[in-house]
Amino acid sequence: MGVPVIVGQARRRHLPAEVDGVKVRAVTASIQRFDSGTEIKAILGALEEDGAVIVEGLLSQSTVDAVNAEVEPAIAAADPQAEMFNPIFQAFHGAQTRQVSGMPGISPTFATDVMCNPVLLALADAILLPNCARYQLNIGHLLQRGPGAEDQWLHRDEAVWSDVPKPSPELQLASVIAFVDFTRENGATRLVPGSHRWPDRQLSPFEQMTSGRQPTGDDIAYAEMPAGSAVIYTGGTIHGGGGNTTDVQRRGAHLSYCLGWLRTEENNYLSVPADVAARLPRQAQEVLGYAVHDSAPRGGGYLGMVRMQDPVELLARGEL
Repeated sequence: MGVPVIVGQARRRHLPAEVDGVKVRAVTASIQRFDSGTEIKAILGALEEDGAVIVEGLLSQSTVDAVNAEVEPAIAAADPQAEMFNPIFQAFHGAQTRQVSGMPGISPTFATDVMCNPVLLALADAILLPNCARYQLNIGHLLQRGPGAEDQWLHRDEAVWSDVPKPSPELQLASVIAFVDFTRENGATRLVPGSHRWPDRQLSPFEQMTSGRQPTGDDIAYAEMPAGSAVIYTGGTIHGGGGNTTDVQRRGAHLSYCLGWLRTEENNYLSVPADVAARLPRQAQEVLGYAVHDSAPRGGGYLGMVRMQDPVELLARGEL
C-alpha cells in the first residue's frame, strides 16, 4: 500500500529531506501492515513488538456495505452535540463526532462478521486468554468524525481501569476499523508505535498526563488504510483520533475486547438485551459476555451466572 515497512524497534521510515522543492520531515513513525490472509503468528509478532499493526482487507466489501447500510438510520439520527454524562468525555470526543454505541444490537452484520472476525478473535486469544478464562466485548461503537473535527487527545485505552494495580497483564485488545478510506487529512487514527513499552505506562493515568513521556511529532504514525482494514493495538498503546480537514465524513468503528473479569466500558447487557442477543449466533452471545466466566479449571470460581446456570445455555433454551 505504499507505506514502507521497517521491521524493528525503531519502526521508522527515512524520507528525502526535500521533494520537488518542498521540505519534508526526515524521519516519521510507521506501522507494520499485513494482508488479512497473513499467518496470525506474524501479525501477532508485530503487534507485540510495536503495540499496533494494520491488517488490510480484514472485512470484505460486502461486509463493509452491509454494516454501513444497517447503521445509516442510527448515524443519521445521532446528534454530535448531544450532552454526555460527563463533560470531560464531551470534550474528549469533540463536537463534530457522531456516535452510535451498542453496534452488535443495531447491526447483525457487525455482531457476526466484525465482532466475531476470526483474525480479531485469534489475536484476542493470544493476548488475553493467558490472564482470563474468557474475554468479552468491551465496547463496540461507531464514530463518524465530520469536517472540522479536531485531533483527539492522545491517550491509552487501558486508563478506563485506572484502579487496577500496576504492573498488570494486558487488559485489552482494541481496534479501529475503517468503513470508509482513512487518510491523514480526513482523520486517520494517530498512534505511537512502541509506547506500550514506555516506562510511564506504569504510572497512573493522571501521572502519565502530568509527568509522563509526551509523544513528539516524529513518534506519531497515521493509520491510513482502505475501507475494510483495521488498525489493531494494545490497551497500553498511545493513540487518538485525527483531525478532519476535508469535507467528507470519516466513518470508523472502535471495537475492543477485555479480560472477562473486568467491568466493560459499555454495558453490553443493556445495549444488546437478552431478547436481541437470543437472535444472534452462540459465538456472538459468548463474546458479548452472556457466557459464564468459569475459572474452576484454574482453581478459581465463576462470574456472571444466573440462577446458578450459564446464561448462554439459558438463552439457548429460551429461559432468559
